[in-house]
Amino acid sequence: MATILQKIAEIEAEMARTQKNKATSYHLGMLKAKLAKMRRELIEPKSGGGGGKGEGFDVAKTGDSRIGFVGFPSVGKSTLLSNLAGVYSEVASYEFTTLTTVPGVIRYKGAKIQLLDLPGIIEGAKDGKGRGKQVISVARTCNLILLVLDVLKPLHHKKIIEKEMEGFGIRLNKLPPNIYVKVKDKGGINLTSTCKQSILDLDMVKAILGEYRICNADVTLHQDATEDDLIDVVEGNRVYIPCIYVLNKIDQISIQELDIIYKIPHCVPISAHHKWNFDDLLEKIWDYLQLVRIYTKPKGQLPDYTAPVVLHAGKTSVEQFCDNIHKSIMKQFKNALVWGSSVKYQPQKVGKEHILQDEDVVQIIKKV
Repeated sequence: MATILQKIAEIEAEMARTQKNKATSYHLGMLKAKLAKMRRELIEPKSGGGGGKGEGFDVAKTGDSRIGFVGFPSVGKSTLLSNLAGVYSEVASYEFTTLTTVPGVIRYKGAKIQLLDLPGIIEGAKDGKGRGKQVISVARTCNLILLVLDVLKPLHHKKIIEKEMEGFGIRLNKLPPNIYVKVKDKGGINLTSTCKQSILDLDMVKAILGEYRICNADVTLHQDATEDDLIDVVEGNRVYIPCIYVLNKIDQISIQELDIIYKIPHCVPISAHHKWNFDDLLEKIWDYLQLVRIYTKPKGQLPDYTAPVVLHAGKTSVEQFCDNIHKSIMKQFKNALVWGSSVKYQPQKVGKEHILQDEDVVQIIKKV
């Protein structure tokens, strides 16, 4: 472990002292690829002798979505979770391997949302300090990250935590790069771009892929991509998670300062202690989770509006709705009647490929 950390430190030092210009860009691209490979080895060490993966928090998933509270110690994560849970929560019990991750559940707009108060991250977590590796490995499984910051020192903490999470392959508020890489047996490296490139060219792509011992591949760039974008696609283990920056302790700042904070993207100012601005936070959480509620209607009965089937955006076909209820439904599926914004007529007969929208009502018609 120490050897990998030493190599990482040496590469980072070399990158820091290398002047950035066209002549050094290929060299820096290769160094970034080497760094990514070493970080992967740090995150996913090669197993030897059939040993276990190491200690994790392994909290059982429950509910329709999972939110992780990430931040430095003493920024108010625990207070936020307990006060949110106290107002919006239902009592629930969980099984997990350690007592270092505190879970809770809230119900909001019909959805059941799991909250995880993860232990405080310290600087150097990505390099194995503290229990950062276990904390961030759980964060990778979340549908949304709440990065809780002290409003009196937000930028300093924000930069440190983002750097730690970047090191673990977590990309906050980003979409996967629109890059296609197909490895082949022969033919060399072929680069195609559908838009103008300001950084990547054929030599840079060859240099980066060479670090991964990829000598034959078709690479298609559908965006103005960076070397980091290409490395992320080649690594293939990145997760792209929406993030809300929760600026806590607003009771300690002025109204003028609060007005400025409200203009920062992805930010919600709150006071966890006084339960200030929780409504705005919950609305933003709902927007970022992109959950879709579908109501069921048994034949000859009124729709059940008390317990919606909650789906994630992009996974809202009638077939996915049926599978969410029970895998056996599709074996007897004939078609469905749908009421709501996804159809022109009320009701409308649809097939399994039909895409449902929030608060649609569905009645399943089975084969006779």
